[in-house]
Amino acid sequence: MSHVPRKRFGQHFLHDHQVIERIAAAIAPRAEDALIEIGPGEGALTAALLARIDRLDAVELDRDLVPRLRTRFGGRLDVHEADALRFDFAALAPAQGLRIVGNLPYNISTPLIFHLLEAAPHIRDMTFLLQREVVQRLAATPGSKPYGRLSVMVQYRCRAESLFEVGPGAFTPPPKVDSALVRLTPWPAPPHPAQDPRLFARLVEQAFSQRRKTLGRALRGQVEAEDFAQAGIDPVRRAETLSVAEFVALANTARTRTAIGSPSS
Repeated sequence: MSHVPRKRFGQHFLHDHQVIERIAAAIAPRAEDALIEIGPGEGALTAALLARIDRLDAVELDRDLVPRLRTRFGGRLDVHEADALRFDFAALAPAQGLRIVGNLPYNISTPLIFHLLEAAPHIRDMTFLLQREVVQRLAATPGSKPYGRLSVMVQYRCRAESLFEVGPGAFTPPPKVDSALVRLTPWPAPPHPAQDPRLFARLVEQAFSQRRKTLGRALRGQVEAEDFAQAGIDPVRRAETLSVAEFVALANTARTRTAIGSPSS
């Protein structure tokens, strides 16, 4: 008996064989890879991956699907019945790092990506099928309409590449939006390292939460006029015009000023 997709899990199962093969070919798994699939569902992509490698791990939350997956793939698939938002991916990482893939539920894709970024030092790459709008935001450039907090925070940690689009007809049930495949490849080290990553993240969040305001107004109380001058950034600019490097420069100058001015310095 086929599994009825559950709306609360955001389940849209891939069924188009050509799309599945194209995704598997883009992932291009090798025998030595430590591969984890998030949300394998009924195992359509899983089967295409296991046609190329001997085994893989999977994280699946739906308790009805877990025994079906174990029965279908046996010892070649190690299924972890868990919530991917709370799963410790780093615990499975070998020395060469993890490769993580999946057709992610749209309703958790952004928080899941932020969760995975915390494990970025243990990840070689991530290839996900997501809502097209989210992929556009991940790969967006400064000044473009989709560019925002997600773009900056992901591109600080990873190179983001939009690979190809997938229509609703490739899924059961078909979603109401188009999808796209994206590859996120963590940098070995951030090209523009923040002295205080938490301050950097806080400034990015604050700037984009008030994106209609100039940076001078949006970041008032966090960034002073001297910080803008030191970083070479005009405070009348708006958040969507700043590159990742410029956000880092602003955070670093603010961090240096507060460190110099602290009583313990």
